[in-house]
Amino acid sequence: MRRFISHKTINLISQTTTSSISSSSPSPNSPSLSPNSPLTSLLRFFSTLHPSSPDSMASDYSATPITMDNINPKVLKCEYAVRGEIVSIAQTLQQNLKDNPGSHPFDEILYCNIGNPQSLAQQPITFFREVLALCDHPSILDKSETQGLFSADAIERAFQILEQIPGRATGAYSHSQGIKGLRDTIASGMKARDGFPADPNDLFLTDGASPAVHMMMQLLIRSENDGILCPIPQYPLYSASIALHGGTLVPYYLDEQTGWGLEISELEHQLKTAKSKGIDVRALVVINPGNPTGQVLGEANQREIVEFCKKEGLVLLADEVYQENVYVPDKKFHSFKKISRSMGYGETDISLVSFQSVSKGFYGECGKRGGYMEVTGFSPEVREQIYKLASVNLCSNISGQILASLIMSPPKHGFIQVGDESYESFSAEKEAILSSLARRAKTLEDALNSLEGVTCNRAEGAMYLFPCINLPDKAIKAAEEAKTAPDAFYAKHLLNATGIVVVPGSGFRQVPGTWHFRCTILPQEEKIPAIVSRLTEFHKKFMDEFRG
Repeated sequence: MRRFISHKTINLISQTTTSSISSSSPSPNSPSLSPNSPLTSLLRFFSTLHPSSPDSMASDYSATPITMDNINPKVLKCEYAVRGEIVSIAQTLQQNLKDNPGSHPFDEILYCNIGNPQSLAQQPITFFREVLALCDHPSILDKSETQGLFSADAIERAFQILEQIPGRATGAYSHSQGIKGLRDTIASGMKARDGFPADPNDLFLTDGASPAVHMMMQLLIRSENDGILCPIPQYPLYSASIALHGGTLVPYYLDEQTGWGLEISELEHQLKTAKSKGIDVRALVVINPGNPTGQVLGEANQREIVEFCKKEGLVLLADEVYQENVYVPDKKFHSFKKISRSMGYGETDISLVSFQSVSKGFYGECGKRGGYMEVTGFSPEVREQIYKLASVNLCSNISGQILASLIMSPPKHGFIQVGDESYESFSAEKEAILSSLARRAKTLEDALNSLEGVTCNRAEGAMYLFPCINLPDKAIKAAEEAKTAPDAFYAKHLLNATGIVVVPGSGFRQVPGTWHFRCTILPQEEKIPAIVSRLTEFHKKFMDEFRG
């Protein structure tokens, strides 16, 4: 395994240097392969982990039963850029910085590639963690010291939750849809949010939203002749899950010129085109707020989308995991459940699946793997099949289930009667995180728009910016020679010069001939000026090198 990693890393680093070797005018920011350069040292180090002498352990796997020629071709087709090649290079550079401080022109790797808030020093919400701690170790509820260490409402909530868990143990399996009492709590929170009732029996609690998406793709996709309409740019979970389950991604392009607008005419065009190719389009994916694009849909647009799905008989798959992340005063999140019910459509009128996760919002509990989907507009017979799929995995983890209930039922303000003890501190923590994210988004947006050849739509929501970069022809040609996408070429150079990790837009798909990258707004606010400074300096040198 060590040899595999080192061999892969050597290849990845070598690819990042190819363009600089072949360039007639190497940039100061480009990696150098001089005898004393950091990359030369790095390659030399990894070569010791990958010996090629006959005396080393055999590395010929041709006699093994599983090869790249006979594994499932759907796995080969599947790609997930968010944790792809550039991240692998970054992890190697990070280790090299640890082993050889000062070996690069930066002192840390700044991961702007993934929506993983707590890895970038965002603190968890105190109330949520207090309840989790008490549920995981219920014996401390009976200790006198607990009253002084935990808030009264966290203690009360823990007691309530434990009464709902089989055996009062978070280590026990639960119902395959999730603990009934927790689903009741989530359903009540959804009703409070939308103004329309939610049925706890429509809820399937999952390990984050991703397993729920996979479950629906398993249900909907029968063969490559089944298509799923997906936004482009899209979150790679959708292209990956469609590929793994053997379906066809039917793209519809968001309009960058109108702030990543979703046009019904584009949906109609792509649906018609797919049908002409014999594709049976089963569902429409909508990500709101958008990932990677950060737009927030307006109510009128959402009504048009609901009408389109109703008219065409499509399942509406609503990715709503960023519903708490809205940063502009003129936009507000509305669930598609609320929109469809306000239009008068009931249970049997439209098939709608919405996804939520504890990984995003202001809570950022990615590692706890909590989430759920609400499934409406499916017959009892089909619902039984969905339940069967959930049962195959027994149940989602209990800590994630508890968190899913907490985010939909946080501490409450007291109006007529006394509110929860934790309300003030909870509200302060929430406001501090969301207001800081809004400031970070605006700072990065302004910085990106100040760069030569870069345009960036405003970040209305979610956790990302997705700027368009107009690369010089010389850079595009150099990328072609390096056999990599131009935006990946740019991202690799950015990483090697600054330690900043972004995801090339080609990993999310984009309008042909355009180039982008996704950058999170999650690094600590005090580090944003350094990111802006490094990025600005790098971009100027990059453009100067490849302009002529």
